Amino acid sequence: MAWKKNTAPLHEVPTISEGGGIRYLHFGTEWVQGAMWVSKPAELVLEYTAQMMAWLLFLAPPRQQAIGMLGLGAGSLARFCLKHTTSTLRVVEWNPLVTSACELYFKLPRPNRMLIEHLDAGAWVADAHNRESCEVLMVDLYDGEAAGPVRDSLEFYQQCHSVLGEVGVVTINLFGAHASFEKNIRRLSEAFGGRLLSLPQIDAGNQVVLAFKGPPIEIAIEQLLARAEVVESQYGLPARKWVRSMQGRTKDGILIV
Repeated sequence: MAWKKNTAPLHEVPTISEGGGIRYLHFGTEWVQGAMWVSKPAELVLEYTAQMMAWLLFLAPPRQQAIGMLGLGAGSLARFCLKHTTSTLRVVEWNPLVTSACELYFKLPRPNRMLIEHLDAGAWVADAHNRESCEVLMVDLYDGEAAGPVRDSLEFYQQCHSVLGEVGVVTINLFGAHASFEKNIRRLSEAFGGRLLSLPQIDAGNQVVLAFKGPPIEIAIEQLLARAEVVESQYGLPARKWVRSMQGRTKDGILIV
């Protein structure tokens, strides 16, 4: 999540708080940039971070291509993917102080299969060397002000599309009640040919959107619920709840995206 606008300091300094067995990452404000159960560091604390893994309903963890993450936060998704997958992880984090905080306070391991690059996410997705490098891309780019994503142009989303291989899914953390939401949905829809699914907005205001690349998906909701049961059993994620939220998008019991 550690990104900043051009008017902000070069690198925001992470601050740490703790309560109820949970450790939180901030940037000197009340906004939570990430969280970790101190005794269970690989489990996901925040509901929206679990939703960022909703791509598992449609894809198995990649074997050839990578899982990409734009924004490290407190390392929650990185730790989860390192525990539950054997995939290569490519993490893009602007602020090296965030990476240091994750290693010092958030038990982030650094195995060989995880590469952390300290770059602007916009520059990373624009780099031709990263085209078709990921089957999954998780985008969570907020600064300390948390005033909407800091990279959200149409060009940025088009370049996220190009980072995916022939088939892939992007999950994006947005604020459903924020003025930036409709703008982001329009741009994502244009970049991904209208192939979007939105998960329910959570109490904190986060709303995760999935964007798809590849052949059209037509799947019976019963089949998707069966897949959700596997995801729940294998990963401990509330996947059936996600699928039930998609039933309004079905036609004759078929989800088309």
